[in-house]
Amino acid sequence: MKLPTDLVKMYKEIHGWVGIISGLALFIAFYAGAITMFEEPLQRWASPPSRLAPPPSLERTPELIDKVLAAHPQAAKDYEISLAVDSARPARMSWTDASGDEHGGGTTHYASLAPDGSLQVETTGPSPVAQFIDVLHQQVGLTFLPHEIAMPIMGAISLLYAIAIVSGLVVLLPSLVSDLFALRIGKNVKRMWLDIHNLLGVFSLPFHLVMALTCVVFAFHDQFYDAQAAAFGRPDRPAREAAGPQPAILPPAEIVARLGEQAPGFTPIVLDYSRRPDGSVSLRVAGSDPRFGTRGPTYGFAGVDPATGQIKATDYMPGRQDGWSATITSFFALHFGSFGGAPIRWAYFLLGLSGAFIFYTGNLLWIESRRRRERKAGLVEQTRSTRVLGALTVGVPLGCVAGVSASVAAAKLLAHDATPGIHSAIYYAVFLAFVGWALARGAARSGFELAIAGAAAMLAVPLASLAAGPDWYVSPALIAIDLTAIALAVLLAMSARSARRRMVEGPRDSVWARTEKNKAESSSGRGGTEPASAP
Repeated sequence: MKLPTDLVKMYKEIHGWVGIISGLALFIAFYAGAITMFEEPLQRWASPPSRLAPPPSLERTPELIDKVLAAHPQAAKDYEISLAVDSARPARMSWTDASGDEHGGGTTHYASLAPDGSLQVETTGPSPVAQFIDVLHQQVGLTFLPHEIAMPIMGAISLLYAIAIVSGLVVLLPSLVSDLFALRIGKNVKRMWLDIHNLLGVFSLPFHLVMALTCVVFAFHDQFYDAQAAAFGRPDRPAREAAGPQPAILPPAEIVARLGEQAPGFTPIVLDYSRRPDGSVSLRVAGSDPRFGTRGPTYGFAGVDPATGQIKATDYMPGRQDGWSATITSFFALHFGSFGGAPIRWAYFLLGLSGAFIFYTGNLLWIESRRRRERKAGLVEQTRSTRVLGALTVGVPLGCVAGVSASVAAAKLLAHDATPGIHSAIYYAVFLAFVGWALARGAARSGFELAIAGAAAMLAVPLASLAAGPDWYVSPALIAIDLTAIALAVLLAMSARSARRRMVEGPRDSVWARTEKNKAESSSGRGGTEPASAP
């Protein structure tokens, strides 16, 4: 396909600048997002076994509810009954203090019945590390900012991401047929990495388009609804009649039985009871149906009458939605990968890692091209901006990888002793240390050194499992977390070896060559003429 040269050049500049501005934030979002494909298994892996007594049966759950509400009447406002109890949901009944808000907070209490029938309550629950990684993904690494501020920033980065996709495709169009399957492995390492960058970008294009568009919707969700309300008005809510005597609610076992009769494919997971201001009780049931996508990452919701067990609201219920709701849910399902079971989740995991790799290599290639232009302009020494960009391109991605690994490993080691905010503190301590080291040592040296440190941080995950002992392993999915960490550690060790070889043997004027070597050769009047290679 022929396009005017000036047009291609313009889009190449757009693609480069947009990519360098958003690439580092997108690396964090995609790497953390890949991990969230297995958020629930990770939460089970990181959470210690509960110290409560085994959960009572569903038939005895009304006894538990009565004793909790008698001892803790504030729980009546909103409490949950977990139908499947494990380390991620460590008790049959739980509730959160009113100090929490829509983004978390407050103290969650977990309740069970002791063998003698007495009430047991504790506040030590599942590890928050999986939730922290999810927020890291949602807020492109800006978890220290309030949600309301971080989300518009994420939306702006997503818009830049969409521009980078379109401009990159325009740049590739003239050589799409001839270069798409060309993987030229040889001395010109930069050419090889460009081929890989283009190949991954084209074949994952639908995935990236979905991610970019859905992220914009998620980021500006509130603004979209506010604009809709301003244009069309808010729907009038029917006035609720004064509450009279409230009918008795059905026991959880009866609710589950009646749901099974009405929606045989729907598997309930959690019963969420809440009390309205008028004293009536509402019930929302979280559950999944493997035949349909879900509005949330792992489940959808059904509104149920707690007095009769009849399904009343199906806007978010998989398989029971109307056409409009099902269409909206399809966008959520495409973003979360909440369809197709484990094969789709593994595919999204690999696509997320490859997306992070695309942004990483894109930044590397842009910096090398910038350095080559500087060399042609007669600048023997690298400019400060090139050195800083090179160091950030090493420090930010490797700092993210190591910070996440250290946080996950700490979750296993701290077990019941974890304090609020500890995972955020660990992540940012490691992340900032890596970025600072890269800026102090330069891209060439830190590329080797930090890759080794990142591999060590990744190996801390299976080592933490060994230290914790075998009691936490209850399924192959949890062992797979350690095996995946080992595989990623091996890849980081291989990249460290490549970085060291590039630092010592690479082209003289490359950003990734050792600084002392550059200075020695510059003072002797020798300059590099070969194109620089990316790692």
